[in-house]
Amino acid sequence: MDANVKHDDYSDSNPLSPPIIRKNIKPRQDMRVYPASVDTQGLGELQVNVTSAAGNRPIDAATVTITPQSANASGSAEQLRTGANGKTDSITLPTPPLDYSLTPGSDMPYSEYQISVTAPGFEPLIISGAEILPTVQAIQNITLDPSVPAEEGTAEEYVIPDHTLYGEYPPKIVEDEVKEVESSDEIVLSRVVIPEFIVVHDGAPTNTSAQNYYVRYKDYIKNVASSEIYATWPESTIYANVLAIQSFTLNRVYTEWYRNKGYNFTITSSTAYDHKFIPERNIFNTISTVVDSIFNNYLSRPNVKQPILTQYCDGKRVSCPGLMTQWGSMSLGEDGLTPIEILRYYYGENMYINSTDQISGVPSSWPGSNLTIGSSGSKVLQLQEQLNAIANVYSNIPKIAADGSYGQRTADSVRAFQQEFDLPQTGVVDFATWYKISGIYVAITRIAEYS
Repeated sequence: MDANVKHDDYSDSNPLSPPIIRKNIKPRQDMRVYPASVDTQGLGELQVNVTSAAGNRPIDAATVTITPQSANASGSAEQLRTGANGKTDSITLPTPPLDYSLTPGSDMPYSEYQISVTAPGFEPLIISGAEILPTVQAIQNITLDPSVPAEEGTAEEYVIPDHTLYGEYPPKIVEDEVKEVESSDEIVLSRVVIPEFIVVHDGAPTNTSAQNYYVRYKDYIKNVASSEIYATWPESTIYANVLAIQSFTLNRVYTEWYRNKGYNFTITSSTAYDHKFIPERNIFNTISTVVDSIFNNYLSRPNVKQPILTQYCDGKRVSCPGLMTQWGSMSLGEDGLTPIEILRYYYGENMYINSTDQISGVPSSWPGSNLTIGSSGSKVLQLQEQLNAIANVYSNIPKIAADGSYGQRTADSVRAFQQEFDLPQTGVVDFATWYKISGIYVAITRIAEYS
């Protein structure tokens, strides 16, 4: 693709934006012409987190420029800087009314912004079309590359296509929910394992020119959920849809569906075959919290080992009898149904939530119960050692004695970690906190990295 392509939706005269030549542009599926004015009645939040591709270290004092793109994103460009933790302050931005994301219709329910990030010694990066919804926080994770010379006037850009509930995408090709798997020397896992990475083919399976992305499992689920449902929906609806996405994904992993067909990836980004994954898109806090708390769950039927291939459709543009519809699940959530009640409404009463403690890429699994003041033993010692390693990078987290005894200083260090990584600040290591600590520890020490 031409490295010197420019788009009209970018203004070189904007005093807050550096002059850039865009490359690696991923075209929007539907470049809409927005009306001259749109009523803006909502507010959303955006936080940008910037890390280095070398060692996953936070980048201090990176310059982040946020520029309105759609007509419902009123206001002027804003400029922020990251702190020592690589994060900007959370900024409030105009959005459409909340009702737009709760009722299917033709109005765009989110506003779009361009986010450009620069830091000395790194290649600049631009995200065009970042989606901001009302009442929730959008989280834009940015990784800058220090290995590419930061030539003046150059930047890498990703253009985010329309959300799947708003844009036009191919309908799902319906498959059997349980796969017949032949025995071979290479195949199928004997148990359900949460993989460290998902290899995502960014196109249809037969598109040999499409790029493969190595994405951490939880990050993949958060990306897909943010691309396929609205983060403003009821919590039980978000849980139900995340469970369906996880079970579908783990079915592809468990059956080695694509690898057994000769492909070198786990799943595709095609909505006809799998789920919509969008490289570099922002996620949302409501979805992130849900995924962190249930990422080892999937859906089961009696006497079936493999996770169920839980397909769904939007229920408005596309109908799919016998499968869950996203808009229908939203209505059921508003009616007060629990996640399992929503799932059983569509998939039948013999659908169950299952879990696995086989999680790849972490030093060890969660102890099975919370660690808090008074806890002791090898799991506490491991926790303390990991926190101290993380504190070498994130200076807001106090170092502690690694003695295997969970006292007030350990609780304070845990609380500081939770604040740093947007978890409830309880000072108690629950399931979500344990695996967040493990994930950050692995990322900064590279003990689980492989090519």
